[in-house]
Amino acid sequence: MAIITELNSRKEQTAPDLAKRKVVEHNSLITSIAKMDKTPLKMFELAVSLIDTDNPPKDQTVYLSKRELFAFFKVDDNNKHSRFKEAVEKMQKQAFFQIKKEQDKGFDFESIVPIPYVKWADYHDEVTIEFSDRIMPYLINLKNNFTQHALSDLAELNSKYAIILYRWLSMNYNQYEHYHVKGGRREAQVEGYRNPIIRMHELREMTDTVNEYKKFANFETRVLKEPLAEITDRTSFNVAYDKVKKGRSIDSIVFHITKKQVADDTSYKQDDPAYIDGKIRKEESEKDLVYEAMKSPYTKLLMEHFLLSYIDLTDTAILSGLQKNVYPLYDELKELRGLKGVKEHLAYIRDKQDDYSKKNIAKYLKKSIEQYLPIVKRQDIDHE
Repeated sequence: MAIITELNSRKEQTAPDLAKRKVVEHNSLITSIAKMDKTPLKMFELAVSLIDTDNPPKDQTVYLSKRELFAFFKVDDNNKHSRFKEAVEKMQKQAFFQIKKEQDKGFDFESIVPIPYVKWADYHDEVTIEFSDRIMPYLINLKNNFTQHALSDLAELNSKYAIILYRWLSMNYNQYEHYHVKGGRREAQVEGYRNPIIRMHELREMTDTVNEYKKFANFETRVLKEPLAEITDRTSFNVAYDKVKKGRSIDSIVFHITKKQVADDTSYKQDDPAYIDGKIRKEESEKDLVYEAMKSPYTKLLMEHFLLSYIDLTDTAILSGLQKNVYPLYDELKELRGLKGVKEHLAYIRDKQDDYSKKNIAKYLKKSIEQYLPIVKRQDIDHE
Protein backbone atom coordinates (compact mmCIF):
# COMPACT_ATOMS: atom_id res chain seq x y z
CA MET A 1 0.00 0.00 0.00
CA ALA A 2 2.85 2.40 0.85
CA ILE A 3 4.47 1.74 -2.53
CA ILE A 4 1.20 2.52 -4.36
CA THR A 5 0.81 5.76 -2.40
CA GLU A 6 4.37 6.79 -3.24
CA LEU A 7 3.85 6.08 -6.94
CA ASN A 8 0.63 8.09 -6.94
CA SER A 9 2.40 11.05 -5.36
CA ARG A 10 5.06 10.83 -8.01
CA LYS A 11 2.42 10.83 -10.74
CA GLU A 12 1.04 14.02 -9.25
CA GLN A 13 4.52 15.49 -9.60
CA THR A 14 4.45 14.96 -13.38
CA ALA A 15 0.82 15.97 -13.78
CA PRO A 16 1.20 19.70 -14.68
CA ASP A 17 0.56 20.48 -18.34
CA LEU A 18 3.72 20.77 -20.44
CA ALA A 19 2.36 24.03 -21.84
CA LYS A 20 2.47 25.60 -18.35
CA ARG A 21 5.84 24.21 -17.25
CA LYS A 22 8.82 26.53 -16.79
CA VAL A 23 12.56 25.82 -16.86
CA VAL A 24 14.63 27.85 -14.40
CA GLU A 25 18.44 27.81 -14.59
CA HIS A 26 21.40 29.90 -13.46
CA ASN A 27 22.80 32.15 -16.19
CA SER A 28 26.22 30.48 -15.87
CA LEU A 29 24.63 27.26 -17.10
CA ILE A 30 22.95 29.01 -20.03
CA THR A 31 26.23 30.58 -21.18
CA SER A 32 28.17 27.33 -20.68
CA ILE A 33 29.22 25.01 -23.49
CA ALA A 34 26.68 22.22 -23.93
CA LYS A 35 28.74 19.26 -25.12
CA MET A 36 25.74 17.29 -26.33
CA ASP A 37 23.32 17.09 -29.23
CA LYS A 38 19.70 18.25 -29.22
CA THR A 39 18.06 15.14 -27.70
CA PRO A 40 20.08 14.96 -24.43
CA LEU A 41 19.86 18.74 -24.13
CA LYS A 42 16.06 18.72 -24.49
CA MET A 43 15.79 15.78 -22.07
CA PHE A 44 17.84 17.73 -19.53
CA GLU A 45 15.57 20.77 -19.90
CA LEU A 46 12.47 18.60 -19.47
CA ALA A 47 13.91 17.10 -16.26
CA VAL A 48 14.82 20.57 -14.92
CA SER A 49 11.23 21.72 -15.43
CA LEU A 50 10.20 19.21 -12.74
CA ILE A 51 12.31 20.92 -10.06
CA ASP A 52 10.45 23.09 -7.58
CA THR A 53 13.14 25.60 -6.56
CA ASP A 54 11.26 26.44 -3.35
CA ASN A 55 11.20 22.75 -2.38
CA PRO A 56 14.24 21.08 -4.01
CA PRO A 57 13.79 17.35 -4.67
CA LYS A 58 15.02 14.85 -2.11
CA ASP A 59 18.22 13.08 -3.09
CA GLN A 60 18.38 15.31 -6.22
CA THR A 61 15.81 13.01 -7.84
CA VAL A 62 12.73 13.75 -9.95
CA TYR A 63 10.19 11.37 -11.45
CA LEU A 64 9.08 11.66 -15.03
CA SER A 65 6.25 10.01 -16.92
CA LYS A 66 7.25 8.14 -20.08
CA ARG A 67 4.00 9.30 -21.65
CA GLU A 68 5.00 12.89 -20.95
CA LEU A 69 8.50 12.25 -22.29
CA PHE A 70 7.22 10.83 -25.58
CA ALA A 71 4.68 13.67 -25.87
CA PHE A 72 7.45 16.22 -25.34
CA PHE A 73 9.54 14.66 -28.10
CA LYS A 74 6.43 13.99 -30.25
CA VAL A 75 7.37 10.31 -30.56
CA ASP A 76 4.65 7.87 -31.54
CA ASP A 77 6.40 5.19 -33.60
CA ASN A 78 6.94 1.57 -32.64
CA ASN A 79 10.61 1.87 -31.64
CA LYS A 80 10.17 4.77 -29.21
CA HIS A 81 11.44 2.72 -26.24
CA SER A 82 14.69 1.81 -28.01
CA ARG A 83 15.13 5.44 -29.06
CA PHE A 84 14.57 6.54 -25.46
CA LYS A 85 17.19 4.04 -24.25
CA GLU A 86 19.65 5.26 -26.87
CA ALA A 87 19.09 8.90 -25.88
CA VAL A 88 19.65 8.12 -22.18
CA GLU A 89 22.86 6.24 -22.90
CA LYS A 90 24.16 9.06 -25.08
CA MET A 91 23.30 11.63 -22.43
CA GLN A 92 25.22 9.74 -19.75
CA LYS A 93 28.22 8.66 -21.82
CA GLN A 94 28.80 11.71 -24.02
CA ALA A 95 26.93 14.72 -22.69
CA PHE A 96 28.29 17.30 -20.29
CA PHE A 97 28.31 21.04 -19.61
CA GLN A 98 31.58 22.95 -19.59
CA ILE A 99 31.10 25.93 -17.28
CA LYS A 100 33.48 28.90 -17.30
CA LYS A 101 33.79 31.07 -14.17
CA GLU A 102 35.76 34.30 -13.99
CA GLN A 103 38.03 34.57 -10.94
CA ASP A 104 40.51 37.22 -9.76
CA LYS A 105 43.47 35.49 -11.39
CA GLY A 106 41.70 34.20 -14.50
CA PHE A 107 39.05 31.58 -15.30
CA ASP A 108 38.00 28.34 -13.62
CA PHE A 109 36.49 25.58 -15.76
CA GLU A 110 34.08 22.86 -14.67
CA SER A 111 32.97 19.85 -16.72
CA ILE A 112 29.76 18.40 -15.27
CA VAL A 113 27.77 15.35 -16.37
CA PRO A 114 24.31 16.66 -15.40
CA ILE A 115 22.35 13.40 -15.06
CA PRO A 116 24.48 10.40 -14.06
CA TYR A 117 21.62 8.08 -13.08
CA VAL A 118 18.38 7.15 -14.88
CA LYS A 119 16.13 4.22 -14.02
CA TRP A 120 13.06 2.91 -15.82
CA ALA A 121 11.20 -0.33 -16.43
CA ASP A 122 9.21 -1.72 -19.34
CA TYR A 123 6.26 -2.61 -17.10
CA HIS A 124 5.32 0.85 -15.74
CA ASP A 125 5.30 4.48 -16.80
CA GLU A 126 7.75 6.03 -14.34
CA VAL A 127 11.28 7.23 -15.13
CA THR A 128 13.59 8.09 -12.23
CA ILE A 129 16.12 10.84 -12.96
CA GLU A 130 18.87 11.77 -10.52
CA PHE A 131 20.84 14.97 -11.04
CA SER A 132 24.53 15.32 -10.27
CA ASP A 133 25.22 17.11 -6.99
CA ARG A 134 27.59 19.36 -9.00
CA ILE A 135 24.82 20.60 -11.29
CA MET A 136 22.25 21.25 -8.53
CA PRO A 137 23.63 24.66 -7.43
CA TYR A 138 22.90 25.91 -10.95
CA LEU A 139 19.28 24.71 -10.66
CA ILE A 140 18.20 25.59 -7.10
CA ASN A 141 20.46 28.34 -5.68
CA LEU A 142 18.73 31.02 -7.74
CA LYS A 143 18.81 34.15 -5.60
CA ASN A 144 20.09 36.17 -8.56
CA ASN A 145 21.37 35.77 -12.13
CA PHE A 146 18.84 33.17 -13.20
CA THR A 147 16.58 32.78 -16.23
CA GLN A 148 13.11 31.31 -16.61
CA HIS A 149 11.79 30.18 -19.98
CA ALA A 150 8.85 28.21 -21.31
CA LEU A 151 9.23 24.45 -21.72
CA SER A 152 6.60 24.54 -24.49
CA ASP A 153 8.91 26.72 -26.60
CA LEU A 154 11.81 24.29 -26.17
CA ALA A 155 9.59 21.37 -27.14
CA GLU A 156 9.10 22.93 -30.58
CA LEU A 157 12.82 23.31 -31.35
CA ASN A 158 14.60 20.56 -33.29
CA SER A 159 18.08 22.04 -33.67
CA LYS A 160 20.81 22.06 -31.04
CA TYR A 161 21.83 25.57 -32.07
CA ALA A 162 18.21 26.79 -31.91
CA ILE A 163 17.93 25.49 -28.32
CA ILE A 164 21.24 27.08 -27.27
CA LEU A 165 20.39 30.43 -28.85
CA TYR A 166 16.83 30.39 -27.49
CA ARG A 167 18.11 29.93 -23.91
CA TRP A 168 20.61 32.78 -24.34
CA LEU A 169 18.06 35.08 -25.96
CA SER A 170 15.59 34.31 -23.14
CA MET A 171 18.25 35.20 -20.58
CA ASN A 172 18.70 38.63 -22.16
CA TYR A 173 15.02 39.33 -22.82
CA ASN A 174 14.09 38.36 -19.23
CA GLN A 175 16.50 41.05 -18.02
CA TYR A 176 14.92 43.55 -20.40
CA GLU A 177 11.45 42.79 -19.00
CA HIS A 178 12.73 42.94 -15.42
CA TYR A 179 14.49 46.30 -15.66
CA HIS A 180 11.84 47.77 -17.97
CA VAL A 181 9.34 47.32 -15.11
CA LYS A 182 11.55 47.71 -12.05
CA GLY A 183 13.97 50.38 -13.25
CA GLY A 184 17.50 50.58 -11.90
CA ARG A 185 19.21 50.70 -15.31
CA ARG A 186 19.75 53.48 -17.84
CA GLU A 187 17.45 53.37 -20.86
CA ALA A 188 20.33 52.43 -23.16
CA GLN A 189 21.22 49.49 -20.88
CA VAL A 190 17.61 48.29 -20.81
CA GLU A 191 17.36 48.45 -24.60
CA GLY A 192 20.66 46.60 -24.78
CA TYR A 193 19.02 43.56 -23.17
CA ARG A 194 16.55 43.16 -26.02
CA ASN A 195 19.24 43.99 -28.58
CA PRO A 196 22.08 41.93 -27.06
CA ILE A 197 25.49 41.79 -28.69
CA ILE A 198 27.96 38.91 -28.52
CA ARG A 199 31.51 38.63 -29.84
CA MET A 200 32.08 35.98 -32.48
CA HIS A 201 34.59 34.03 -30.40
CA GLU A 202 32.11 33.91 -27.49
CA LEU A 203 29.29 32.80 -29.79
CA ARG A 204 31.48 30.03 -31.24
CA GLU A 205 32.42 28.89 -27.71
CA MET A 206 28.80 28.83 -26.52
CA THR A 207 27.61 26.90 -29.59
CA ASP A 208 30.66 24.57 -29.47
CA THR A 209 31.65 25.50 -33.03
CA VAL A 210 35.20 26.76 -32.44
CA ASN A 211 36.52 24.04 -34.76
CA GLU A 212 33.48 23.79 -37.03
CA TYR A 213 32.10 25.84 -39.94
CA LYS A 214 35.39 27.71 -40.39
CA LYS A 215 33.98 29.76 -43.26
CA PHE A 216 31.64 32.41 -41.92
CA ALA A 217 29.09 31.79 -44.67
CA ASN A 218 28.68 28.19 -43.46
CA PHE A 219 28.56 29.30 -39.83
CA GLU A 220 25.95 31.94 -40.60
CA THR A 221 23.70 29.44 -42.37
CA ARG A 222 23.93 26.60 -39.84
CA VAL A 223 24.27 28.48 -36.53
CA LEU A 224 22.42 31.75 -37.20
CA LYS A 225 19.98 31.80 -40.13
CA GLU A 226 18.41 28.34 -39.81
CA PRO A 227 18.17 28.26 -35.96
CA LEU A 228 16.81 31.83 -35.74
CA ALA A 229 14.22 31.08 -38.42
CA GLU A 230 13.17 28.07 -36.31
CA ILE A 231 12.98 30.19 -33.15
CA THR A 232 10.91 32.88 -34.89
CA ASP A 233 8.60 30.32 -36.46
CA ARG A 234 8.04 28.09 -33.43
CA THR A 235 8.47 30.10 -30.20
CA SER A 236 7.17 33.27 -28.57
CA PHE A 237 10.12 35.31 -29.93
CA ASN A 238 10.71 37.12 -33.22
CA VAL A 239 14.47 37.40 -33.73
CA ALA A 240 16.59 39.24 -36.32
CA TYR A 241 20.31 39.99 -36.28
CA ASP A 242 22.98 42.30 -37.70
CA LYS A 243 26.67 41.63 -38.31
CA VAL A 244 29.23 44.04 -36.84
CA LYS A 245 32.49 44.26 -38.78
CA LYS A 246 35.94 45.11 -37.49
CA GLY A 247 38.11 45.69 -40.50
CA ARG A 248 37.18 43.03 -43.03
CA SER A 249 36.12 40.42 -40.46
CA ILE A 250 32.84 39.87 -38.62
CA ASP A 251 33.61 40.82 -35.01
CA SER A 252 30.19 40.57 -33.33
CA ILE A 253 26.52 39.73 -33.82
CA VAL A 254 23.70 41.98 -32.58
CA PHE A 255 20.36 40.24 -32.03
CA HIS A 256 17.02 42.06 -32.06
CA ILE A 257 14.34 40.36 -29.96
CA THR A 258 10.63 41.12 -29.85
CA LYS A 259 7.91 39.08 -28.18
CA LYS A 260 4.88 37.93 -30.12
CA GLN A 261 1.45 39.10 -29.03
CA VAL A 262 -0.68 36.21 -27.78
CA ALA A 263 -3.83 35.78 -29.83
CA ASP A 264 -7.11 35.62 -27.89
CA ASP A 265 -10.81 35.17 -28.50
CA THR A 266 -11.32 38.94 -28.79
CA SER A 267 -9.36 39.21 -32.05
CA TYR A 268 -12.49 40.38 -33.85
CA LYS A 269 -12.39 43.57 -31.76
CA GLN A 270 -8.90 44.61 -32.86
CA ASP A 271 -10.25 47.37 -35.14
CA ASP A 272 -12.56 48.83 -32.48
CA PRO A 273 -10.98 52.11 -31.18
CA ALA A 274 -12.78 51.81 -27.83
CA TYR A 275 -11.47 48.27 -27.36
CA ILE A 276 -7.92 49.29 -28.28
CA ASP A 277 -8.04 52.31 -25.94
CA GLY A 278 -9.41 50.15 -23.09
CA LYS A 279 -6.73 47.52 -23.64
CA ILE A 280 -3.95 50.13 -23.62
CA ARG A 281 -5.32 51.66 -20.41
CA LYS A 282 -5.52 48.21 -18.81
CA GLU A 283 -1.91 47.38 -19.77
CA GLU A 284 -0.67 50.75 -18.52
CA SER A 285 -2.59 50.28 -15.26
CA GLU A 286 -1.04 46.84 -14.75
CA LYS A 287 2.44 48.22 -15.44
CA ASP A 288 1.85 50.95 -12.83
CA LEU A 289 0.69 48.36 -10.29
CA VAL A 290 3.74 46.17 -10.94
CA TYR A 291 6.06 49.16 -10.63
CA GLU A 292 4.46 50.22 -7.34
CA ALA A 293 4.63 46.65 -6.03
CA MET A 294 8.35 46.43 -6.80
CA LYS A 295 8.91 49.63 -4.81
CA SER A 296 6.62 48.65 -1.93
CA PRO A 297 8.24 47.82 1.44
CA TYR A 298 5.67 45.01 1.76
CA THR A 299 7.28 43.19 -1.16
CA LYS A 300 10.59 43.26 0.69
CA LEU A 301 8.86 42.00 3.86
CA LEU A 302 7.27 39.11 1.95
CA MET A 303 10.69 38.18 0.54
CA GLU A 304 12.24 38.30 4.02
CA HIS A 305 9.52 35.98 5.33
CA PHE A 306 10.02 33.58 2.36
CA LEU A 307 6.46 34.17 1.18
CA LEU A 308 7.63 35.47 -2.20
CA SER A 309 10.42 34.01 -4.32
CA TYR A 310 12.61 35.69 -6.91
CA ILE A 311 10.69 33.81 -9.57
CA ASP A 312 7.45 35.39 -8.28
CA LEU A 313 9.00 38.81 -8.93
CA THR A 314 8.98 38.01 -12.67
CA ASP A 315 5.22 37.27 -12.61
CA THR A 316 3.33 40.49 -13.36
CA ALA A 317 -0.02 38.94 -12.41
CA ILE A 318 1.22 38.17 -8.88
CA LEU A 319 2.74 41.63 -8.38
CA SER A 320 -0.22 43.58 -9.74
CA GLY A 321 -2.59 41.41 -7.69
CA LEU A 322 -0.63 42.08 -4.49
CA GLN A 323 -0.49 45.85 -5.10
CA LYS A 324 -4.19 46.08 -5.92
CA ASN A 325 -5.76 43.61 -3.47
CA VAL A 326 -3.34 42.89 -0.61
CA TYR A 327 -1.13 45.89 0.15
CA PRO A 328 -4.06 48.29 0.87
CA LEU A 329 -5.18 45.81 3.57
CA TYR A 330 -1.63 45.73 4.97
CA ASP A 331 -1.87 49.54 5.21
CA GLU A 332 -5.01 49.11 7.35
CA LEU A 333 -3.24 46.63 9.62
CA LYS A 334 -0.23 48.95 9.87
CA GLU A 335 -2.49 51.79 11.08
CA LEU A 336 -3.97 49.49 13.74
CA ARG A 337 -0.87 47.57 14.87
CA GLY A 338 2.10 49.33 13.30
CA LEU A 339 4.69 47.74 11.02
CA LYS A 340 5.49 45.26 13.80
CA GLY A 341 1.92 43.97 13.57
CA VAL A 342 2.31 43.38 9.82
CA LYS A 343 5.55 41.45 10.42
CA GLU A 344 3.91 39.30 13.12
CA HIS A 345 1.02 38.50 10.76
CA LEU A 346 3.45 37.47 7.97
CA ALA A 347 5.46 35.30 10.35
CA TYR A 348 2.27 33.55 11.46
CA ILE A 349 0.94 32.79 7.97
CA ARG A 350 4.41 31.71 6.81
CA ASP A 351 4.34 28.95 9.42
CA LYS A 352 0.85 27.89 8.24
CA GLN A 353 1.80 27.84 4.56
CA ASP A 354 1.27 24.67 2.51
CA ASP A 355 1.93 23.57 -1.09
CA TYR A 356 -1.39 24.96 -2.35
CA SER A 357 -0.72 28.40 -0.91
CA LYS A 358 2.73 28.51 -2.53
CA LYS A 359 1.18 27.94 -5.94
CA ASN A 360 -1.53 30.60 -5.31
CA ILE A 361 0.43 33.04 -3.20
CA ALA A 362 -1.48 36.25 -4.01
CA LYS A 363 -4.83 34.57 -3.32
CA TYR A 364 -3.47 33.05 -0.09
CA LEU A 365 -2.14 36.38 1.21
CA LYS A 366 -5.39 38.18 0.35
CA LYS A 367 -7.55 35.59 2.10
CA SER A 368 -5.26 35.58 5.17
CA ILE A 369 -5.34 39.34 5.72
CA GLU A 370 -9.10 39.51 4.99
CA GLN A 371 -9.67 36.97 7.77
CA TYR A 372 -7.25 38.64 10.19
CA LEU A 373 -8.29 42.31 9.92
CA PRO A 374 -11.82 41.84 11.38
CA ILE A 375 -10.28 40.02 14.36
CA VAL A 376 -7.92 42.93 15.02
CA LYS A 377 -10.74 45.45 14.71
CA ARG A 378 -12.95 43.47 17.12
CA GLN A 379 -10.09 43.28 19.62
CA ASP A 380 -9.72 47.06 19.50
CA ILE A 381 -13.46 47.56 20.03
CA ASP A 382 -13.49 45.17 22.97
CA HIS A 383 -10.48 46.94 24.46
CA GLU A 384 -12.21 50.31 24.19
